[in-house]
Amino acid sequence: MNNVKIEKRNVILGSKSQEGILRLPDDALGLVVFAHGAGSSRLSPRNNYVADRLAERNIATLLFDLLTEAEAADREKVFDIPLLSGRLLEAIEWVRDQPELSQLKMGLFGASTGAAAALVAASWKKELIVAVVSRGGRPDLAGEELSNVTAPTFLIVGGADYQVIKLNEDAAHQLTCDHKMTLVPHATHLFEEPGTLDSVVDLAADWFVSSFAKSTAE
Repeated sequence: MNNVKIEKRNVILGSKSQEGILRLPDDALGLVVFAHGAGSSRLSPRNNYVADRLAERNIATLLFDLLTEAEAADREKVFDIPLLSGRLLEAIEWVRDQPELSQLKMGLFGASTGAAAALVAASWKKELIVAVVSRGGRPDLAGEELSNVTAPTFLIVGGADYQVIKLNEDAAHQLTCDHKMTLVPHATHLFEEPGTLDSVVDLAADWFVSSFAKSTAE
């Protein structure tokens, strides 16, 4: 595996600045921006484990929080998809302004409400986003924007996350882009069962690597 540079960055989101964690492997194939859901953060051991595993596949990652601590305590803001999407769009623009990141293919990895934000951002930034992965996400909250997404989209859902399965199935029917939905056996919403998070990483990494390669070839 190539060397991986890990550093903290101040991600500028409009009038706000949020600390981010950037992992940048040598010869990165592309960059994946994480969009966390409620109850998670850039400091989450699980999110950082996923980022480390993606780095093993030469995928750069950016972890940052869409909401400030005070905002995250407000339940209405947690489900404010326009707010979350706007922050993610600002982060995408920030990435394009970074000289060492600006030429990398970009994907989005969303969880819970962050998945909806990722899909809305992908629908607005068709020229920049080449892949989206949703893990245990709420893509249904993206609403009408689902039909505008052009980036290949992978919906990964826990096989025992019964309510979210139906919501993802409904969302998949609205997607017109190349898309796929997979159930991870025995996994619940947070993929805490042994081996289930590793399954998510393997599936997501394959999707991103393939999408980055296809985008480069076009």
